[in-house]
Amino acid sequence: MKKGTGEIAKAEGKLGILIPGLGAVSTTLIAGTFLSRKGLAEPKGSLTQMGKINIKKDNETKYVNIKDFVPLAKLDDIVYGGWDIFEDNVYEAAKHAAVLTNDDLNKVKDELEAIKPMKAVFFPQYVKKLHGTWIKSGATKWDLAEQLIADIENFKKLNKVERCVMIWCASTEIYQEPITGIHDTIENFEKALKESHPSIAPSMIYAYASIKCGHPFANGAPNLCIEIPALQELADKNRVPIGGKDFKSGQTLMKTILAPGLKARMIGVDGWYSTNILGNRDGEVLDDPENFKTKEKSKLSVLDQIFQPELYPSLYKDYCHVVRINYYPPRGDNKEGWDNIDIAGWLDYKMQIKIDFLCRDSILAAPIALDLVLFFDLAQRAGMYGNQEWLSFFWKSPMHPAERLPEHDLFVQSMKLRNTLRWLMDHPLQTHFGDEHID
Repeated sequence: MKKGTGEIAKAEGKLGILIPGLGAVSTTLIAGTFLSRKGLAEPKGSLTQMGKINIKKDNETKYVNIKDFVPLAKLDDIVYGGWDIFEDNVYEAAKHAAVLTNDDLNKVKDELEAIKPMKAVFFPQYVKKLHGTWIKSGATKWDLAEQLIADIENFKKLNKVERCVMIWCASTEIYQEPITGIHDTIENFEKALKESHPSIAPSMIYAYASIKCGHPFANGAPNLCIEIPALQELADKNRVPIGGKDFKSGQTLMKTILAPGLKARMIGVDGWYSTNILGNRDGEVLDDPENFKTKEKSKLSVLDQIFQPELYPSLYKDYCHVVRINYYPPRGDNKEGWDNIDIAGWLDYKMQIKIDFLCRDSILAAPIALDLVLFFDLAQRAGMYGNQEWLSFFWKSPMHPAERLPEHDLFVQSMKLRNTLRWLMDHPLQTHFGDEHID
């Protein structure tokens, strides 16, 4: 993360939120925003809307709303747009996703129907389970990138938008690794775009278009995307905030809550078995082994960094970590995450923990997406650019510098986020060292 100098620019005018993928998460986010700003529902799960932060003021510790402490954009100022591989407007897409009730959707039906998707950039080899019908065509991937740039500029003009943030809410792409000569420099990347190289994924083209236009880009899936050097180079050049990857919503959220507690008490772990039952579009996509591999790496990376088995071999060496995702259409968006944890306590006596998390995937992910776009907009106005590591709180696989490991402990991530907000507003940082946060 790099920070500019001077004061944070005010959140004046409209903020455009551009979303590749107007599916379950996106439509839940959009409908929830409209319901919340009409006072018809509470934005629970959103740190920016419901959270408080304690600060020192007049030699006292006071709790203030985060949205009042830092100059965030207001919900009333948000304008939504996006792309999808199906032509349904947001109301129709939300009905199809079947996350929210018809009663809730009908309260904001007019607003949802007014949002129609732009044609999407889509290559079937990256998401083999989906067959889109609302797709852009172009002679090369460079042509498709230029079409996205035109879409962004037209959206801004049509909606009189001052600022934009793009957040990827589309499907998980097949697994791939960065390739030297393609992903390493922006010069090579643009050459590969013009040559339509098969290793340039749709998410990369969206990210390129957003960064090229000077707008932040957040990656809500585990795809290889903005962590490639080429797009990081472009983000630094254009002074654009970027970050990802993969929303930390259900099962991984529970892991980053529970695992730090086990480690803090020096309780051993012999094995952690996780399985998911999911029936929405995301579940269908992840039913393909190549797409599941991308998600699996994201989910598996969490525990190693928290447990540090190389430092605590008697507690965590060779523990067994298994992750499964099972596509089960009757469950829809109501995902079930089941965990079995085999733990070892005093004198190596064995115990078990069972978790059965009956969650709603998009209900957990939508407020994450809202918080990210508002914080990314704040970062842009504060002159912060490059990877926004301070927002690791929201990611399964936080992007991080090559020279150090990512932080997965949810409570450390929370402290990092809140201290960054204090730092931005020139307030003392909080370390909980003694009673300094009081005196």
